[in-house]
Amino acid sequence: MAWRVRWTEPAWSNLESAAAYISEDSPRYAATFVREAREAARSLREFANRGRIVPEIGDPTIRELFVFRQRYRMLYRVLDTEVHVLALIHGARDLLTALDE
Repeated sequence: MAWRVRWTEPAWSNLESAAAYISEDSPRYAATFVREAREAARSLREFANRGRIVPEIGDPTIRELFVFRQRYRMLYRVLDTEVHVLALIHGARDLLTALDE
């Protein structure tokens, strides 16, 4: 089964903000970050359940992948026919606090 992958507005905003921050030091790394994040999201079309269940949340429909040298957590929800990318958060941040913002 192939799932349709959709980025939520907050997740897309997270991607843009992180890329802008990274590009202050290295535009090349920022481009790599964006490419890796988009590739990870695209991979969910075929393997939506490959990420681990987010420990802080404990809901089996909400999973995560680690991207860009394992520094960012891509959270996503697996639905019947779609995957929604919910957030892209730096691993050093407290996840629940970041989600509240």
